[in-house]
Amino acid sequence: MKYTFEWDVFLKSIGGNETYLTWLMTAWRWTLLVSVLSFVLAFFAGFLFGVFRTTNNKYLERIGNAWTELFRNIPLLVQLFLWYHVIPSIFPLMNKIPSFLLVVIALGLFTSARISDQVKAGIFTLPTGQRYAALALGLTVIQSYRYVLLPQTIRIIIPPLTSEAMSIIKNSSVAFAIGIAELTMFAMQSQEETSRGIEIYLVVTGLYFISAFIVNLIAQFIEHKITIPSSAGARK
Repeated sequence: MKYTFEWDVFLKSIGGNETYLTWLMTAWRWTLLVSVLSFVLAFFAGFLFGVFRTTNNKYLERIGNAWTELFRNIPLLVQLFLWYHVIPSIFPLMNKIPSFLLVVIALGLFTSARISDQVKAGIFTLPTGQRYAALALGLTVIQSYRYVLLPQTIRIIIPPLTSEAMSIIKNSSVAFAIGIAELTMFAMQSQEETSRGIEIYLVVTGLYFISAFIVNLIAQFIEHKITIPSSAGARK
């Protein structure tokens, strides 16, 4: 039997003035909000602990390694449940934190471990002489990282950072496990209510694709802006 698409399912009323379309747009906003905030947290935490792992200070290196191994080796869904169920039981003040921020923390810290690896690899890709040349010119260790090592590292790791940003959008779907009304939860609930799962999941898949495509365009724009024209492999 040939399937008949009913796209007007998104115009059906849920109650009051709200339709499945408005619910879909709200869910998309939640997905983007969680993804953006998680990436900001992951970026700064990942850079910090990634840098720690490349210093000559054994204590900072151990802290960076411990952070990376901890958040990299625990499944994301387990981390989310830890932040939502376990940690608030130990620290009651955590109960005041909104659920979506707990998702941001879990997803951001999980991704920060992966970014930490990329920062470490990017810094170690640079010739060792650059670090010592910066110190020989009188720069402090912090200045050598700020003015010499990290600007080059950012250019190197933009492609993997783009992949991580896309992964965050996809991984944000775990938020449905604690009741955040993002795209995956919308798809599951609206499919049950309307029995139009094909239309619902096609549109939700399209929104995930559009979100990831926008991230890719932004990354290409940033890469083009910070590329050194005279550097090897620079785009003409």
